Amino acid sequence: MKWLTLISFVFLLSSARSRNLLRTARDAEHKSPIAHRFNELKEETFKAVTMITFAQYLQRCSYDGLSKLVKDVVDLAHKCVANEDAPECTKPMPSVFLDEICQVDKLRDSYGDMADCCGKADPERNQCFLSFKVHQPDFIPPYQRPAPDVMCNEYKDHRVQFLGHFVYRVARRNPFLHAPAILGLAAEYEKAFKSCCSESDVDACLDAKVHQISVIKGRVKQIGVEQQHGCRILEKYGERTFQASKLTRMSQKYPNAPFPELVKMVHDVKDVYKECCEGDMVECMDDWSELVTSLCSKQDVFSSKIKPCCELPAVERTKCIMEADFDDKPDNLPSLVEKYVQDKEVCKSYEPNHDAFLSEFVYEYSRRHPEFSTELIMRITKGYETLLDKCCKTDNPAECYGNAVEELNKHVKESEDVVKTNCELFNTHGEADFLKGILVRYTKKMPQVSTDTLLEIGKKMTAVGKKCCNLPEQKRMSCSEHYLSIIIEDMCKRQESTPINDQVSQCCNELYSYRRPCFTAMGVDTKYVPPAFDPMMFNFDEKMCTAPPAEREAGQLKLLVNLIKRKPQMTEDQLKTVAGGFTAMMEKCCKQSDVDACLGEE
Repeated sequence: MKWLTLISFVFLLSSARSRNLLRTARDAEHKSPIAHRFNELKEETFKAVTMITFAQYLQRCSYDGLSKLVKDVVDLAHKCVANEDAPECTKPMPSVFLDEICQVDKLRDSYGDMADCCGKADPERNQCFLSFKVHQPDFIPPYQRPAPDVMCNEYKDHRVQFLGHFVYRVARRNPFLHAPAILGLAAEYEKAFKSCCSESDVDACLDAKVHQISVIKGRVKQIGVEQQHGCRILEKYGERTFQASKLTRMSQKYPNAPFPELVKMVHDVKDVYKECCEGDMVECMDDWSELVTSLCSKQDVFSSKIKPCCELPAVERTKCIMEADFDDKPDNLPSLVEKYVQDKEVCKSYEPNHDAFLSEFVYEYSRRHPEFSTELIMRITKGYETLLDKCCKTDNPAECYGNAVEELNKHVKESEDVVKTNCELFNTHGEADFLKGILVRYTKKMPQVSTDTLLEIGKKMTAVGKKCCNLPEQKRMSCSEHYLSIIIEDMCKRQESTPINDQVSQCCNELYSYRRPCFTAMGVDTKYVPPAFDPMMFNFDEKMCTAPPAEREAGQLKLLVNLIKRKPQMTEDQLKTVAGGFTAMMEKCCKQSDVDACLGEE
């Protein structure tokens, strides 16, 4: 586990101290956090981010209801700007929001047990509220778009309220999405109305723009999933694992940036994530803005690819930078073998400060391998650390670690083989057969999981195949392992409250970077006792022929999962035989006048 303490070496500590000292000095200079943030963000952005914060905590509340809370907070900000010494002005920003929420009338009627959070002291109160956020709220009805002329008039006459409604709708549906991404989307939304409302065919123009915005919304939603995943890593695995992951990714994305600059940036990103993950979108927005301004002031040091982003308005920069391509890696980087394997004095560099040595290894290895996944590079680093821990205790360390390249390449081969095999399956057999293959494998690994949940997992993994296997080969591994890690983390989170089986528990307790290989290698659950055969589960009727195609397909996939749950030891050939028999039966009976009689007989 030592390597996961990556970033705690001297440079980082001094960087952390300097940032914390600056923050302390800034906070001392501004007695009132709310006055300081209001002055930094300016009124319109402060209002929008306050609405985001309330909409993400109180997802069931109406826009008008939340507007009253926003007004209370903005009024307090004005008061504190005028007099920072007023008693209520020294409260931390999270306390301002939570105090306001806890004064909502009939909070328990709408939110049930969430009201009990108000009885806790901070920061436990905030953690309690965060636990009640609903990731995919099914209680919010789909948005019905008003007529174009109505929307254009609303935009022209009540611009702030119009955009406020948009921010509210996005925030309550995406309770973990950081404020800069939501405001970036709102800026795109406003551009659409600015350009379309003066057109002769407003409807056609808006249709085109709304389609474009829905694509952007999809990307923003994915950013939200990734940010939630980042929060989960920070919460479950701690700051050092989070920083190790970010150092790897940033070294790949900014391979020309000097090592000290990247280490400082990683630490700053961790600080910002901590605030954003705690739900305070005012501090989140302000600190992301500060971080992005710092990055843009050094764009020549970091990457030429972020130049267009830095020319955008402030609210649009963050999303743009997050989506920017990797910079081209420097030419003629020397091989790492000489420094980290062939050098007979490696242990002399490693032993005085493991963390500093391994951090630089991560940086150097990552910037040379943009095609590898973050998780693979973390596994390679852990493998190298384990080898040095063993070899540096021997009489001849250099001979012992002389085979490091062969040892570490085993991790590379495993990852490359998994991507190659799965993408060949996807591209050769297509989406439907790929999904069936996933369902067979994962039902055998964890047959205790409900049929619907297995279908959900299977569809998510198939979506990863569709997204990643169509990319150029050098981008497939990074793409697929990144998204699979998010799916696996979601499974592991469910496992905490509803244990599945010993195999899943073991994999979920692995180091963050080792979980995907663990799930891949997982075999049939030999301790599983199948339930007794239930003929009703395989009861076929006319709907199997007459239902819409999507419904028929879902029904057949459920049959497949339920069959494997009852016969988990079935071989591939046996499954093919059963599948062939089923297909022949359906083709025969769906042509008959009495479908039910035919199915019963067959």
